[in-house]
Amino acid sequence: MDVTWIPFAFPGIPNVACAFQTRAGGPFGNDFAGGNISLEVGDDASAVVAARRALQDGLGFESWQEVRQVHGEQVIFEPEPGDIERAGSIEADGLATTRPGQALVIKSADCQPVMLAHISGKFVAALHVGWRGNVLRFPRLGARAFCEEYEINPADVLAVRGPSLGPGASEFKEFETEFGERFRPYYRPETRKVDLWRLTREQLEAAGLLPENIFSLDLCTHSLPDMFFSYRRAKVCGRQASLIWIGKNR
Repeated sequence: MDVTWIPFAFPGIPNVACAFQTRAGGPFGNDFAGGNISLEVGDDASAVVAARRALQDGLGFESWQEVRQVHGEQVIFEPEPGDIERAGSIEADGLATTRPGQALVIKSADCQPVMLAHISGKFVAALHVGWRGNVLRFPRLGARAFCEEYEINPADVLAVRGPSLGPGASEFKEFETEFGERFRPYYRPETRKVDLWRLTREQLEAAGLLPENIFSLDLCTHSLPDMFFSYRRAKVCGRQASLIWIGKNR
């Protein structure tokens, strides 16, 4: 199976690798065509495993580690290497490791994958940030937990936010009940849209990350059907992978 991805290189941290998967096959075929990597959305398990293996073969990481994402604020530190042929069983929305070769995987189809790396190249983390995660301020809480666990300065942490639901497509008709007054600065009442990208960036800054250390791939999953799965666009759909790992021989 062919899979494609967008690589990202953290400036000054050559031993940390990061990649954001795209839909190789575009929107044609079945609901999961193009490299779905989630075993939890009703796709054929053998096709999912084939897509995962293709990513592993192409990117060269040693092991695959995911969690059962629940739109919460839990971060799992130093997980044991997972089984690439099995769905994640631990409920959490963040992972962090110091183990070289272990790819931390976020599954998404509109939610924001946020990857963190320390300038030493010894510590990495992956966060799954849906709009509910923004309401919980998970970018701030997750980044702070990462820094506290490894006793590192947030000013020495770099972050990148991957493709996700963009400001032009992020309509919330129930803003008052789903977000509330404290998030009004990010809301445009005339369009009923919330700027989740700016919200995540500012929550990372609130954790102590420097603005110049926060990067983004400003690609809207909803607006680019040839490139990404999108839950907003099609409720039944696959998930793409966002991965970060410490290279073993870089």
